[in-house]
Amino acid sequence: MNNLDLGVIGNGTIAALVDERASIVWMCYPRLDGDPVFHSLLGHTQQGAGGFDIVLDGFKSSKRIYRHNTAILETELEAEDGSRIRVTDTVPRFKRRGRLFRPAMVMRQIELLAGSPRITLRIRPSGNYGRVPAEITRGSNHIRYIVDNQVMRLTTDAPPGLIIDEIPFILERTLTCMLGPDETVQEAPGLVALQFADETTRYWRDWVRYLAIPFEWQDVVIRSAITLRMCAYEETGGIVAALTTSIPEFGASGRTWDYRYCWLRDSFFTVRALNRLGATLTMEDYISYVTNVVMQNGSKELQPLFGLQFEARITEETVDSLPGYRGFGPVRRGNAAYNQRQNDGYGSVILAIAQCFFDERLERRGDKALFERLEELGDKAVALWDQPDAGLWEFRTLSYIHTHSAAMCWAACDRLARIAMRLNLADRAAYWREHADTIRDAIFEKGWNNNLRSFVSHFDGNDVDASLLLLADIGLVRPDSDQFRSTVDYIGHRLKRGSHLFRYAGEDDFGVPETAFTICTLWYIEALAKIGREGEARALFNEVLGRRNSLGILSEGIHIESGELWGNFPQTYSMVGLIHTALSLSRGWEEAF
Repeated sequence: MNNLDLGVIGNGTIAALVDERASIVWMCYPRLDGDPVFHSLLGHTQQGAGGFDIVLDGFKSSKRIYRHNTAILETELEAEDGSRIRVTDTVPRFKRRGRLFRPAMVMRQIELLAGSPRITLRIRPSGNYGRVPAEITRGSNHIRYIVDNQVMRLTTDAPPGLIIDEIPFILERTLTCMLGPDETVQEAPGLVALQFADETTRYWRDWVRYLAIPFEWQDVVIRSAITLRMCAYEETGGIVAALTTSIPEFGASGRTWDYRYCWLRDSFFTVRALNRLGATLTMEDYISYVTNVVMQNGSKELQPLFGLQFEARITEETVDSLPGYRGFGPVRRGNAAYNQRQNDGYGSVILAIAQCFFDERLERRGDKALFERLEELGDKAVALWDQPDAGLWEFRTLSYIHTHSAAMCWAACDRLARIAMRLNLADRAAYWREHADTIRDAIFEKGWNNNLRSFVSHFDGNDVDASLLLLADIGLVRPDSDQFRSTVDYIGHRLKRGSHLFRYAGEDDFGVPETAFTICTLWYIEALAKIGREGEARALFNEVLGRRNSLGILSEGIHIESGELWGNFPQTYSMVGLIHTALSLSRGWEEAF
């Protein structure tokens, strides 16, 4: 059983998770990191609030599918007596009157397929993480849910009284529920929903049509790209690491974190993956986001994550009003990692933005003014590359000069040198090249362990972690070098368990990790391909693909023994890894036919 067998629907403003019975079990409102008005994924309140359920009497089975190349989810439910219904979930997204229309609205169409199904609509939002029950008021064809300081309106052609009192009724025709802002819908809900669903279908299929996908694993890449697009908050350009909080890395591990924020590192990976597919608008929006947070940050060290509206203070607290995913708490809001020193952030920002200086397709290309802003980040990379930090694994009590962090500071300087050459700034290119060479020499001296024949996790260390697999990816070492080959070999020996890779082997602040990190496995597969072990890489990739949920989506990690998905969902890291690995391993189109 896979308890994270959830579908994702969204439009760049809001997103929701839908389970196999067509219940919305998670939805933050009115933005991706907002209050979870539907939160049954992390448990119901004592009053039973927390979900948007469509309950079919005598439920027997379900099957689900995304409408081809879209984010529209269709769920068929069948009862013991053979009656069937289809629930079509759409979060509108399409071009309208010269701009992109993406309201904070979910549309649910409930269609009769067979028999005389009896259903109950059970809509129970709550506010402040389940602490505040919704106040309900009724209009002639709508219901208003006043949730803390938010007002949501359900416009429907279903009987409002039966919804409010949760009375079962026989479905005799298609019904529509439009849940969103407290605004009047002028036309019949059914007609509006059909129109919005049609236009949203066209939007997503047009978007997919222009992706530069590989020949093999096309469906994997398309579903991953659509999922990543839904994790980007377009109002500001920020990108969340995941849509959820507090799904534990495993069971009662206590490793429950809030990932609904914009990590500079994770965002770089997402931007780069979409860039490789030719979907560069996310990068253009992200440049605006980063420019704002960097200017707001001023002369301080750049913190590793920010809120979607540039919030710098993201205080972490536990929420006692919800029991947690499958009863495993604590539930957390906020993330204390914002206060950590993570020196890889400077390279992450510069790597994410660098393409805009070289890509002639873009309307907003990089110029000298943007370069000078990036130089400020480069100055901090130069100052901090040899200073201890928490690293990309965000250790809470451990601090080292991490090899990956130093390598990303090198990448910052290296890319600034290349950008300076592009802008014909020879003196600045020489300046940044000198700093890049200094950092590189130190990494090869202190980040390499001759006894292990491997790069190591931190300077003068004697163990490895999976981030070292990225050294060739960012260009610090050649993939065909003996040093990279032997590092990959040693990492496989030290961190591989079955077909999956752990991020590191030792203990951290919470003991020894119990799940493999999917992105680490995918980094390892890419590294195997780089050093010529393609057959092994393909076999491992197929193993990872088999661990996706039934809709092709991954969380953060996989428990080796049970094969279950654990960790926040959907994890952008994991979806990025699927794209990169498919691109690395696929045969070219010219070889296909």
